[in-house]
Amino acid sequence: MTQVRKRRPSSPKQAAKCCGPLDSLLDPVLFKAFSDPTRVSLIGCLAKCGRECSVGEVAECCSVDFSVVSRHLALLARSGVLKATKEGRTVFYSVRYAELSRSFRSLADALDECCPTTSARRKVLCC
Repeated sequence: MTQVRKRRPSSPKQAAKCCGPLDSLLDPVLFKAFSDPTRVSLIGCLAKCGRECSVGEVAECCSVDFSVVSRHLALLARSGVLKATKEGRTVFYSVRYAELSRSFRSLADALDECCPTTSARRKVLCC
């Protein structure tokens, strides 16, 4: 079986016209979730803890006000990075490991397929 290969687009304008799996995997909501240093710190804290933690517990691990931590955690839950579980008035958060791994692995695979790091002479698939 012969594999058909297209030339890499010669300009960003041409590349924008190409459609592929990479386009659907570049999720602005997910990237926005990781765009704030405090949110990244909170994700790290929860990931290292390895269990559901209340907002108060998470707030203890950083030097940010409780209400700010609560807002960041809520945003991370809306973006799909964290899972929120409410018990009475207390909200517990945990990292959605499987979903995050799947998202990042799919994105890495799409980047490898679309934009390999090979010599400029080699023909590659268009994104």
